[in-house]
Amino acid sequence: MTRREGFRINRLKARGTRLALIGALLLGSGFDTAIARPPSLPDIDAPELAAPGPDAAGVTTRMIAIHDRLDPLASLIAGHEVHADRVLLLRIWYPAHAVPGAAPVTYSATLTGEPGHPDAAFTVPGIALADAPPAGEHFPLIVLSHGYNNDPAMLSWLAENLATKGYVVVAPEHRDPPIWNRAKAPAALLARPLDLVDCLKVLRGGMLGRLVDPARIALVGYSMGGYGALTVAGARLDPKSPPVAALPASLVSAYAGTGDRASSLTDTGLRAVVAISPAGGAPWFAWGPDDAGLAGIAAPLLVIVGSHDRTVGYEQGPAAIFAAATHADRHLLVFVGAGHDIGTDPPPAEMQGSLWDLDWFADPVWRKDRINAIATHFITAFLDSRLKGDATRDAYFDVPAESSDPGGWKSDATGYAAMSKGGANPTWKGFWRGHQDGLILRHRAAQ
Repeated sequence: MTRREGFRINRLKARGTRLALIGALLLGSGFDTAIARPPSLPDIDAPELAAPGPDAAGVTTRMIAIHDRLDPLASLIAGHEVHADRVLLLRIWYPAHAVPGAAPVTYSATLTGEPGHPDAAFTVPGIALADAPPAGEHFPLIVLSHGYNNDPAMLSWLAENLATKGYVVVAPEHRDPPIWNRAKAPAALLARPLDLVDCLKVLRGGMLGRLVDPARIALVGYSMGGYGALTVAGARLDPKSPPVAALPASLVSAYAGTGDRASSLTDTGLRAVVAISPAGGAPWFAWGPDDAGLAGIAAPLLVIVGSHDRTVGYEQGPAAIFAAATHADRHLLVFVGAGHDIGTDPPPAEMQGSLWDLDWFADPVWRKDRINAIATHFITAFLDSRLKGDATRDAYFDVPAESSDPGGWKSDATGYAAMSKGGANPTWKGFWRGHQDGLILRHRAAQ
């Protein structure tokens, strides 16, 4: 174990976590944490709430089948409505008891390769223990939706971390067409929310039994998953949106605007929504040219985005989404200078051989582990407040200014490493001295 790793584990142990046990487990299995640390374990400069919680993380999988459901992709190809059975693989993370001697999982997945090249396989080291015994019951539930043509394994940075903090995280594998096949992309406008609604129905129907509390549910989505989360939360599709209009006319009239099946894309029982780099704004304008359809969202909302996102934009994309969701109490967290890929794990070793592969994961400007840690910090505070009723977490959003950069330091703390407690300290609460730059945080109350 390196000196840096030892300091980090001791610091987190002092917060009452079980990170020391996890670290010993990884090191005992020959895993070199200095080379490939599991993404759910933040680095030493992470803000306060990024640290793992007191539980171990368990992971398992389930399959669900929905009979005779609308098949948006087949319908788009055929030009008319097509139904088929839909099978979804769910990856499920949950609070668990540690199992001495058990090896943590390694996730594996494959992403679409650059046109003319083979698909790229990769692995991600985890901390979760396969099918470990649950550490309790009636946990709040998070449904986590990955990006377009992505895989749930790419979101292990958040899923495993939240599982250690008392959340059950369920991530469906959506199975999108290749990302370079843009002609098929409009099908996702219906496929994503339908997948999420079907998943929520099965979970509310008791698939996980007493493990989850069906009254405390949040949606978290990245990119196209963010679009799906917003639509399920109540955003209405605009029939004049170019990608919506590309769908068969019968589906446009049924699912967009005030169509008779539009409500089947929504779920009114959500307690919170987190949208990371959400798609659906410009240039798609899925909810209208002024994003008017977003007024249907009432659940508390946290939007996270990079200001230099070249995929979904910024001012006319997620920032406009934040502005238009006027009936939701909402926050906007901006990584200044960051791009679109802020919602995935750091780049695995197998994905660093070509720029195409690297750009599924890496940000051109920011350290990826720092992005993940800061996002985990704020997502934890947001979900703890909305799903667990922990009002103390609201203080982490009570920043002295929208921009983090002017923040200085006012504290009697001694030593190099000092963490802000908020209050009169201009450094944001929970951040280490000198480690908060590059952020914007905005809040707007529901109207």
